[in-house]
Amino acid sequence: MNGTRNTLADLNEQYRDSIPADLRQTQQFQWYLDELQETPKIARNAHQRVADMFDHYGTTYDEDEGVVEYDLAAADPLDEGENTFYGRVIHEAIHEFVNKVKSGSRGLGPEKRIKLLLGPVGSGKSDFDRQVRRYFEEYTMRDAGRMYTFRWTNLRDVIPDQDPDDDVVRSPMNQDPLVLLPQKQRDTVLEDVNEALEAPYTIRNEQSLDPASEFYMERLLAHYDDDLQAVVENHIEIVRLVADENMRQAIETFEPKDKKNQDETELTGDVNYSKIAVYGESDPRAFDYSGAFCNANRGIFSGEELLKLQREFLYDFLHATQEQTIKPRNNPRIDIDQVIVGRTNMPEYSEKKGDEKMEAFNDRTKRIDFPYVLSYDDEAMIYRKLLNNADLPDIHVEPHTLEMAGLFGVLTRIEEPDEASVSLLQKAKAYNGESEAEDVDVKKLREEATESAEIGEGMDGVSPRFIGDEIAEAIMDSMHRDREFLSPLTTFNHFEANLEHHGSIPQERFETYYRYLELTREEYRDRAIDDVRHALAYDVEEIQRQGEKYMDHVMAYIDDDTVEDELTGRETDPDEQFLRSVEEHLDIPADRKDDFRQEVSNWVSRRAREGDTFSPQDNDRLRRALERKLWADKKHNINFSALVASSEMDDDDRNAWIEALVEQGYSRSGAVEVLEFAGAEVAKTELEE
Repeated sequence: MNGTRNTLADLNEQYRDSIPADLRQTQQFQWYLDELQETPKIARNAHQRVADMFDHYGTTYDEDEGVVEYDLAAADPLDEGENTFYGRVIHEAIHEFVNKVKSGSRGLGPEKRIKLLLGPVGSGKSDFDRQVRRYFEEYTMRDAGRMYTFRWTNLRDVIPDQDPDDDVVRSPMNQDPLVLLPQKQRDTVLEDVNEALEAPYTIRNEQSLDPASEFYMERLLAHYDDDLQAVVENHIEIVRLVADENMRQAIETFEPKDKKNQDETELTGDVNYSKIAVYGESDPRAFDYSGAFCNANRGIFSGEELLKLQREFLYDFLHATQEQTIKPRNNPRIDIDQVIVGRTNMPEYSEKKGDEKMEAFNDRTKRIDFPYVLSYDDEAMIYRKLLNNADLPDIHVEPHTLEMAGLFGVLTRIEEPDEASVSLLQKAKAYNGESEAEDVDVKKLREEATESAEIGEGMDGVSPRFIGDEIAEAIMDSMHRDREFLSPLTTFNHFEANLEHHGSIPQERFETYYRYLELTREEYRDRAIDDVRHALAYDVEEIQRQGEKYMDHVMAYIDDDTVEDELTGRETDPDEQFLRSVEEHLDIPADRKDDFRQEVSNWVSRRAREGDTFSPQDNDRLRRALERKLWADKKHNINFSALVASSEMDDDDRNAWIEALVEQGYSRSGAVEVLEFAGAEVAKTELEE
């Protein structure tokens, strides 16, 4: 324990500090008009408020990709990164979503469309949708996200047949107080408001009062001889409106039920049968504004698996989007203001897309693709997040485990390239931004994939859920076998054993996916071999010395200058043989050497301008070349026979190699496994040579 104790008083103080100070306060209508002049944004519509919310939590512009990353998703500041999203393609999708909301905030058209998040299972659609709702709740608690509504009071003073329980009635649709003003007077107020507004949009409000409020307004105006001021001063109170999904207030989630039991009243509301005996069936006061569209007003409507709804049931969305109204049974049209978000998977989308009778609905949707992550380092971050958020057992996750799991997933998702130009593995590495794939034209690969994919690259394949589940199984299996580490080898075994047992993987893909798994195994084998070579021969000081020497000779070569000989101190020409001995370890042909040398020279110059000292460790390609050269220089002094037959291995050598692997991030037990797995491969290769 940390030695401190939370008292009820402490918890109460924390709670009181977390809620808006004016949450329970009521104000007069004149206060709201005055506040509008000071803070015009309190009268924003739903699209404008949601658009501002994304900017409020912070943004970062990726100039290379032309994509804005929103901290709401890229950093998750509210939960300290617990729900961070990873992957270029995901942030492109989020960027596209926000652009549609922002263009809707300007009245350019998308405010009258469903934002349809389309993607395969486990691609992050639901998580993103949930994140948006979570942040909208929090944003409306902040001063920057304030919004207000109103309630009717003292109704029984004027309306004799008003139910005593309804003496105070909150705006059933949580409408903005401005709707209490007739349109001409409202426009006069908004003209002044927009002059004071500092925003890329204009605040408009052309909504009519909901039917119940319209009834109260008519009865009260008649009582006060059309004195609007008397009505609002005696019967209107302004209250703070905070979005709350649990209370179904300014946020609503809607899920399809049994097709046979679907009822449009779930969306638009229904008669309040308890009030019929009081008011009569045709009285607007007897209507229950409990439909999903009603509850979502002023905020966000979230439709899960939206396209699983029957075609007739989707017709309500036509008016909700294009006309921004709903038509409850036996009631007039009711204006709504909300960001309508839908989510769907590929099978439902494909079915509805080919249905001619769905043309009107499809025309009212803006599709936003949420593909799987296509960078395996980013994919590994997803699994690392899952482990960090869980009660992880005392187990060590070995190097490459999560990255290789991610690589397998990515291989199943990317389109097969033209093998004549680039292999599937090279394409995955290029998408991962690896320096050894710098010569690969990533833009061209993406364009080719767009043309060949049925809908889009990354829209099918193995889901992160399958891989995450198998990682979890591998962890538990390792624990049961008293293995205190999780290695790629164990994880691969679980992938192979359970691939055919996963219901979302089509049978016709099994053979292909097994081939991808073998590619992943081979890639891990190469990485494990590099790690063992590193353990056998790595020398930090020698790498640094060789790196500095290489750069001295490169600079002299580029400048057509001489370099001082380390032994004699004489000025000599650049050592071409030494330069090529480094570059050949990266398979750089002689006709490309100038390009590589210029690239490394530019990198060093750029670091110098930024005030950073040169270190070959910081350049992946140069470091890798120097490590391989060092291996070639030192391997002749290694007893490879001992690596093949562990019984011949000297304990001192073995312990030194294990310690070197531990320094690379392995556990001791994991180091023993990789030494046995890759050490023999290294030895056999060298002995054969």
